[in-house]
Amino acid sequence: MSFLPNTDEDRRLMLEQIGVASFDELIKIIPEKVRLKEPLNLPPTLSEYEAVKLMESFANKNITAKSHVCFMGGGAYDRYIPSIVGSVLEKPEFKTAYTPYQAEVSQGTLQAMYEYQSMICTLTGMDISNASLYDGASALAEACLLATAHNNRSEIIISGALNPNYFHVIKSICAGKKITFKNIVAGDGTCDLDTLKTAVGANTSAVILQQPNAYGTIDDAQEIEQITHNAKALFVVSVDPISLGMLAPPGEYNADIVTGEGQALGIPLNFGGPYLGLFACKKEFVRKIPGRLSGITQDLDGNRGFVLTLQTREQQIKREKATSNICTNQGLFMLAATVYLTAMGPAGIREVAEQSFHKAHYLAKKISSIPGFKLPIDKPFFCEFLVETPVAPGEIIAEGEKHGFLSGIDTSAFPHLKPGLLIAVTEKRTKEEMDKFADFLAQFSK
Repeated sequence: MSFLPNTDEDRRLMLEQIGVASFDELIKIIPEKVRLKEPLNLPPTLSEYEAVKLMESFANKNITAKSHVCFMGGGAYDRYIPSIVGSVLEKPEFKTAYTPYQAEVSQGTLQAMYEYQSMICTLTGMDISNASLYDGASALAEACLLATAHNNRSEIIISGALNPNYFHVIKSICAGKKITFKNIVAGDGTCDLDTLKTAVGANTSAVILQQPNAYGTIDDAQEIEQITHNAKALFVVSVDPISLGMLAPPGEYNADIVTGEGQALGIPLNFGGPYLGLFACKKEFVRKIPGRLSGITQDLDGNRGFVLTLQTREQQIKREKATSNICTNQGLFMLAATVYLTAMGPAGIREVAEQSFHKAHYLAKKISSIPGFKLPIDKPFFCEFLVETPVAPGEIIAEGEKHGFLSGIDTSAFPHLKPGLLIAVTEKRTKEEMDKFADFLAQFSK
């Protein structure tokens, strides 16, 4: 059956209104060689049941964190998602709701945004949070745009090893803004503090620290903060939110802007996205933050209500005064993070962090005892660590897939990172899984 509802008479009237005599005349601008000459060579029609089975057979060919034991990280982690998260997300009033422009009919969505903002502020120790951005990488880029707009300086310094995917996104989003970037990284991936002291100057808009960094290592945030603020630059920190169950929140070491990837807060891996961008800052930047902000107020009768507030968005103000062209939020995944944080609570987040930490150190110690394997970075780490391997990391990754493991990330694929195998351990990994993985790696020992 045809899915085109227009009759021949409908099409004739449409063409007449457009001012052409025929459909061929309408598409004459399209080169003849790229026009469809005959029906597509499609397979026979299928019933819904047959089509679903076919799609499932294709999907089952994927290698996922469900089919394999996952030791991959690099910004996205195989963490446990409480069942209540999916139950709330499936509620039709949330799943089908669009951006709440009509605040008076969107109180549930606006309240969820407000609760999310409140919990992100508690987690990060910051004054203000927006209602989320697209992902951790774009959130960090927005921090760069805010910083340069705030102090009219054009240099961004990256202290320590930054996730290379984040760096690509930052450069893309900031292109055309005449912003220059400088990387200051010591041999072990941490920030070279002596070099940073001499590099930060009058044109430095912000210093970025990823904590933990691209290798999973913990940097000296307090020292970097002092160097940054001595030059009157902004201190921007990109965090793993789960790590804040153990590590000091950025607000305690005087960060100006905090961003992060919220995927670990109740969001599936999804083959790379969509995810959730965290963005929080000091109160002084409240009129410059990108995205949406939900506030609490009272109506004329004294009843509590939620509204969108301080909308410094390109629709409402002159484009040249806008700090960002982002005017929305990741509503569904923001809600997932809200439910996750509510279900886990402070004690739950701490337990997830501690289990990840201790399990990662158990596996790291076990791997470092295998001949030919070693940990090249002798610095504290959270749940992710780099391993030097006796064979190419790609060989281990390919063989690991055959044995049911997603063995990690080959960092040699990134020109700014030390070569090795980047391994992440979450609270989901069991001692049996880690022991089997270590036994698998032992076959490559030399």
